[in-house]
Order: sequence, then structure tokens, then C-alpha cells
Amino acid sequence: MLNRRFLAVPLCLLVLALTAGAQWTNKKKEKPRDPTIRSLQGIVSLPDESPAEGAVVKLKNLKTLQVRSYITQKDGKYHFQNLSTNIDYEVNSDYKEFSSPTRTLSVFDSRFEAIINLKLEPGKEKKDETKSN
Repeated sequence: MLNRRFLAVPLCLLVLALTAGAQWTNKKKEKPRDPTIRSLQGIVSLPDESPAEGAVVKLKNLKTLQVRSYITQKDGKYHFQNLSTNIDYEVNSDYKEFSSPTRTLSVFDSRFEAIINLKLEPGKEKKDETKSN
């Protein structure tokens, strides 16, 4: 009986040591960041500096002219992912009678997580396309 207890303690310690070692080897290895992919994020704010909930942020790919859009939540934040570092993008925002100036995310901007905050300004009146005779 004493021999079994004497052997059980080292056996338990051995099992604990092996499982602890397995945890060290099971850690996920981080993949290196793809240098051709980046993201763009920012905050859309009203003229009084408050966040614009429900603003439409438009991102235009200047190579393909494809437009992606994002509708901001209460915090006014927007986020676009999987953008090529080899393409210029234009970003702007509209909200009710307000609009932001168009900003450019250039290929020369080397940030992988670019931040462009957009400030809304009173919009310009839209021109009436129909002319009266």
C-alpha cells in the first residue's frame, strides 16, 4: 500500500509536467501581416463635433471605380478592411443636409491601419438639372 502511494505522487507530477509542456506548444503562431493589405477607419462628426449616427461613408476605388459604403452607428465610427496598398481610394460622407470634403487614401500612405476622420459641413445646394424655358 505504501509503495503505491510512493509511486502515485511522482506519476501525478509527471502527468502535470507533460500537460503543462503541451500547453506551451499549442500556442497559436501569429501569421505575418500581408504587406499588400490595409484597412481604413475613422469617425464622422457633425459641425458641432458630435458623432454622426447614420451617416453614409462612401469609399471609391480609383482603379476600378467600385464604391463601397458603410453606415455609421451611434459612435460615428466607420471601418473598411481588405484594401489594397497598390490602389488610391477616395472617401467621403453624407448625412441629411451635410457632407464632408472628399479625402484620399494614397498608395504613398504606408500605414496598414489608416485613420481618416471626416467632418461634415453644411451641404451645397444640388443644382436643378432641368432647365425651364
